[in-house]
Amino acid sequence: MNTLKALIIDDESSAVKTLSLMIKHYVPQITDLKSTNDPHEGLFLLKSFKPDLLFIDIQMPLMTGFDLLKQVTDINFNIIFTTAHDQYAIEAIRFSALDYLLKPIDAEELQNACNRFLQKTENINDTNKPLYNNFLHNINVDKREDFKLALPTNHGTFFYTTDEIIRLEGESNYSKFYFTNGKTLLTAKTLKEYEEILTNYNFVRTHKSHLVNKKHIINCSTDGMLTMMDNSKVEISRRRKEEVFEILKTPI
Repeated sequence: MNTLKALIIDDESSAVKTLSLMIKHYVPQITDLKSTNDPHEGLFLLKSFKPDLLFIDIQMPLMTGFDLLKQVTDINFNIIFTTAHDQYAIEAIRFSALDYLLKPIDAEELQNACNRFLQKTENINDTNKPLYNNFLHNINVDKREDFKLALPTNHGTFFYTTDEIIRLEGESNYSKFYFTNGKTLLTAKTLKEYEEILTNYNFVRTHKSHLVNKKHIINCSTDGMLTMMDNSKVEISRRRKEEVFEILKTPI
């Protein structure tokens, strides 16, 4: 890819100017950069300019970034969302395995996000379309509990609600998922990364290698062993026992 094109859509002129300068300074791989404060013009530029990468603000008064993307029939570009603190939006993005930058944007985080984009396969449409479809699902559901978690694996990307996940087991820099349908999946993310996403969804870290869904615990023995709904046994580490027992006392 000789010419890497990027588009910024943000209603704040100062935010566009700052991000443009940061991209020019910290991401020299982007050689063609356009920007607009008008989401309607942004829709036109997506069709005419055809960027490889879109930086889009979520909170815009005329049309939110989410509303804009709903109007794009063919998302054949990567997206990095930019947002002030909006927990619901961030959770929808993280559940969809997509990237975001918190304002004010940090230079190192910008570089990291762009590096993740550059490391992806060049066939953007094939690899990302399911993620964006899942993202659109997540921002349209009425309850967070209906979010679907995107799980990229070597065999494709799979999507599960949190209720379908019994537990996770950490294996080095990988996480193994166990589901209510009896299937398992191995993903290239650490248990800590999933703990950050799933803690608000009744998941409890019981051990350095285990993260469990409270909804699927059948029994907790006094010696610190959990029995899950699939009859698997999960250890509670001695260090975490008091904290986990307290969490398990609270209703779901």
